[in-house]
Amino acid sequence: MFIPLHDRNALKHIKRQYVTLGLIAANVVIHVLTLLMPEKLLEMCIYGLGFIAAVVFDFADLDPSLVLVPEDTTYVTYAFLHASWLHFGSNMLFLWVFGDNVEDALGHWRFLFFYLVCAAAGALVHGLLAPTSQAPLIGASGAVSGVVAAYLMLHPKVRVWVLVLMRFPLPLPAFIPLALWIGQQFALLLFNADSNVSFGAHVGGIIAGALLVLVLRRPGVPLFDRTIVTPRAVEHRETPVAEVVVPAAAQPTSRTTPRVTHWGR
Repeated sequence: MFIPLHDRNALKHIKRQYVTLGLIAANVVIHVLTLLMPEKLLEMCIYGLGFIAAVVFDFADLDPSLVLVPEDTTYVTYAFLHASWLHFGSNMLFLWVFGDNVEDALGHWRFLFFYLVCAAAGALVHGLLAPTSQAPLIGASGAVSGVVAAYLMLHPKVRVWVLVLMRFPLPLPAFIPLALWIGQQFALLLFNADSNVSFGAHVGGIIAGALLVLVLRRPGVPLFDRTIVTPRAVEHRETPVAEVVVPAAAQPTSRTTPRVTHWGR
């Protein structure tokens, strides 16, 4: 529906968004490495680092040969793997456009904490909605959804250039495209349960982001652009793709996790 391209919301407290840039760089490196991996090693990474609800909630056991990290660590590690360039690019575009101002409002270290907690919240809600799923959940959408929610809470009046219907670049107040996008995630969670995209992960990230920004923002940083003078215009780029969930090939019949394709969330 909307692809965010650019905003000109100047940084006020930091010189550069080092954490945002670092997260994007880490995702770029990891995604390129996964593209270069042999298929068997890639499968191991997806199962070993992806969030598998049935494993974390003790409904199934992961094949020991696929275990790479403690299972609780996958609440975070899943957010650094992506299913495709589209999945990867849409998440990083949203993080690039909106992450710098959220980092500015929170500070570097609190923003890193915020991002990781939003990722974990996305995985948790996904797991609570599908506790027996043995398909790995991957993708940064839960964390990025939290960033979008925080930006909406902080800067709803700032104008953002968005690409409407993939054709028309328009400068709109942030609350229009972001509130519509957030509403869409809740609607799709309710009415599109069979999708291979984990809208539960998006909703979990949105809720966490909206709550965390209330307590993690710097003292004196207002909500809802209360001190804004003139919203500044912008330039252009691309929209978020909901986390991709690759459905499992078959229903599990034992406590050993079968080889299933991954969620792309």
